[in-house]
Amino acid sequence: MKNKAIIKRLTSRITVIGYCLLVIGMFCSCDDMFEPADENNRQAEDMTEESLYAHGLLIYGYDRLPYITTTQTDVATDDAVTNLKNSAYLNMATGTWAADNNPMSIWDQCKDGIQYVNIFMTIVEKVKWAPSAASKQKMFIDRLKGEAFGLRALFYYYLLQNHGGYTNEGELLGVPLLTKPEDGSSDFNQVRAPFADCIKQIYADCDSAMLLLPFSYEDISSDADIPAKYKALGANVSGFNLVFGLKARNLMSAKIAEAVKAQAATLAASPAFREQSGVTAAEAAKLCANVLNRIGGLDGFDPTGNIWYKNKSKLEPSGGEMPEILWREDRHKNASQEADNFPPSLYGRGQVNPSQNLVDAFPMRNGRPISDPLSGYDPKNPYTNRDPRLADDILFNGVTFRRSEIITGTYPNDKNETYDNLNFGSGSTRTGYYLLKLLRDDVSPQSSSLIEQQHIYPRIRYTEIFLDYAEMANDAWGPKVDGANVGYTAYDVIHAIRTRAGLATNEVGLPLAEGDVYLEECAADQSKMTNLIRNERRIELCFENKRFWDMRRWLLPLNETVKGVRIDRNEETGVLSYTIIDVEERKYYNDYQMYGPIPKGEVMKWSNLKQNKGWQ
Repeated sequence: MKNKAIIKRLTSRITVIGYCLLVIGMFCSCDDMFEPADENNRQAEDMTEESLYAHGLLIYGYDRLPYITTTQTDVATDDAVTNLKNSAYLNMATGTWAADNNPMSIWDQCKDGIQYVNIFMTIVEKVKWAPSAASKQKMFIDRLKGEAFGLRALFYYYLLQNHGGYTNEGELLGVPLLTKPEDGSSDFNQVRAPFADCIKQIYADCDSAMLLLPFSYEDISSDADIPAKYKALGANVSGFNLVFGLKARNLMSAKIAEAVKAQAATLAASPAFREQSGVTAAEAAKLCANVLNRIGGLDGFDPTGNIWYKNKSKLEPSGGEMPEILWREDRHKNASQEADNFPPSLYGRGQVNPSQNLVDAFPMRNGRPISDPLSGYDPKNPYTNRDPRLADDILFNGVTFRRSEIITGTYPNDKNETYDNLNFGSGSTRTGYYLLKLLRDDVSPQSSSLIEQQHIYPRIRYTEIFLDYAEMANDAWGPKVDGANVGYTAYDVIHAIRTRAGLATNEVGLPLAEGDVYLEECAADQSKMTNLIRNERRIELCFENKRFWDMRRWLLPLNETVKGVRIDRNEETGVLSYTIIDVEERKYYNDYQMYGPIPKGEVMKWSNLKQNKGWQ
């Protein structure tokens, strides 16, 4: 992923990255990572004199961020399939996943990022960032150093999520811990540190970042707002805003580092890791609450956060902060996601096809799951009176989108067209559904009348942290106990999420007199509440590349066959019939694939690097 917005704002990408490739080669003899050009004749110490080049190291760290910001990994889960026949995720889900064939691997990407930020930390205090102003020099050092700490924590968090696991000896291991740059004299044959030690390192780096960085980047207007340590060095408003003002928005900040710490704790306290991680659910819940309390807890809960992607004015770079988004990435105007996922009748390739499994996870509008006899679900009218989020996230048969009727059944639409029909062609749906979430209805991917629009990609949403808190608080204390003393419980969070979604309402959206009865039933049973929280998370975060990791950290079966629906129409009566079909058999091996592998090439190269159990 290329963080173009950050790079464009801070420096010239071509100059910086071109030079970084040359300079970093001086620090490393690892030929497969860096190959500096033969004509390189500049010296590493030049970076202390030329801040642009030094800053390139940190920019390259941002460049290695492991976020996947478009819908990709969901097609390897029970939430979706893809019609892209050469998809690495499709192949992985149907039996090819191996230690030397792992599309989920971020080993090299994150290891590179750690190397860049470690190198940067060795020089950051030596570089002449603002040699003529002591206050600016100090502020730049603090901010850039804080960013580096935060980035390193993030890289380790993702390495643990993707590659942490149990060895044949029953040890829960993370990855080698490197806090100094590797060079020609380094011992590359490092052991994997215990998972618990990796978590401690993430905590330490996040804490260091929070000490150095502002909670968020905001312009100030008064000297009274300048911290005393900078004011004592002569800092003024313009200098402070230059370093810590709005122009630095979207860089690593204290609130982001705090959220990364909470996410790492949630991972560590999950069923797949909690036995040896050293982190309890209570600890994780409190760390999540720290993040949420910054926005006033539930008082800061965004009432439109589940449809943030429809808030078009806020998607513009000048649109200001979105209360739902803790950290975002801005992109230039484009139509790529729509071109990939619109139905063929709208000039899309329909690549991500939501599953019947996911559709069935959306409850009825009254809040009860469709499997509940009291839900009122009618299999002959499966989309009637359903959770409003279903219509927000998924295009199903008979809906109108961009003034076009979308027919995914086996019969034509009102224009006698069948392009969108089930298995009609290479761009049509395999499941009877098309993706809607994250797509803009004012984009046209048609080449002859192309309309592109601004998109943003959330790296961290507050709803995710609220769900983390609910999960951990319920695990630690139960549904309605405020064990963290923050004024809200797991129940309160899920109630807010379901209320926002429009559950426990009638057909016209008015609250039911009896309230959310199903939520109350779950709140009386910790186990049922666990399942409800997990289902709410599945719905709220669908198509945001969360499901695969959630299933594994919860130790849920990965082999559930992905299903779809075939919809036929009786041409005499016009009555539709719905037949559930098997779409894709999943071939995971649950006894060991809950934990991803260390890349096979690394294990073969370094004898001290233990592989996770079951992987060859």
